[in-house]
Amino acid sequence: MPDAPPPVPAAEPPVRKKDRRVLRAALRWTAVVVVFAVGGVGTAYGITQMKRTDVPGLATVADGRWDYPEIVKPPLPSGSPGPFDAANKVNAHYADLRALVLPAPKGARADAALRGTDGWLATKTFLAQYADPDDRKELAQKLTDQGLRHIAAGGWTTPDGTRTRIYLLQFGTAIPADSLFSDDLISYDTPVYPLAGAPATTYDDAVKSENLAANVRASAYTEDKPYGAEDVRQAYLSAGDTLALVVQSRKGLAKAVPFAQTVTLQSQLLG
Repeated sequence: MPDAPPPVPAAEPPVRKKDRRVLRAALRWTAVVVVFAVGGVGTAYGITQMKRTDVPGLATVADGRWDYPEIVKPPLPSGSPGPFDAANKVNAHYADLRALVLPAPKGARADAALRGTDGWLATKTFLAQYADPDDRKELAQKLTDQGLRHIAAGGWTTPDGTRTRIYLLQFGTAIPADSLFSDDLISYDTPVYPLAGAPATTYDDAVKSENLAANVRASAYTEDKPYGAEDVRQAYLSAGDTLALVVQSRKGLAKAVPFAQTVTLQSQLLG
């Protein structure tokens, strides 16, 4: 026989009607909080997965940049250093100069006249863009004296009528290229030799030096008002053994954004 009978559980106090109402209210508010919490998490996750331009109020207005293909430098010959490697004492571009010309943006029509023969442009074709015959003669002599090797060029016209021309002039070393850039082609506020259609120019601050590739310098100019048949922008670049000239012109106004973008991307190919 057990020593004592098993204990009898104590009876729970009855739940009053008022307590039941409080309990139901608490449960309803808990459910509301959970629903809103889940919804908020889902909304936040959705926004983080969206692109910036898909979120209302955060869309970025297009600034006029052109749609260029991915910029890829051409391969170097086996064992050759880059133009600004420590082992490259003359800062020579050993890659094919023709492959260093910036490609046309999407939707542009290429200028076949700038292709030259086998991709090399005749010096007289390059000089033809300068307005004064005496300037052309003088510059031709300077290019010869400095040992110009060859010229690669390319150009295009975009649907809005903007014409772009790019010329790359390669020399034996960086010394003659730098001399031409610093002493013979540019001054602070105007180029030494005016281009056809741009008799008077001023310094163009649309091209920012901090945006250029390292070791590449540029000096840019924009045509003064009143414009002629076209508004002309131009920039000279110095990159090791290579000089570049970028020219953009357009009836009405040559826009600053695509011009600066073009100069910057060309510097990246040369840098």
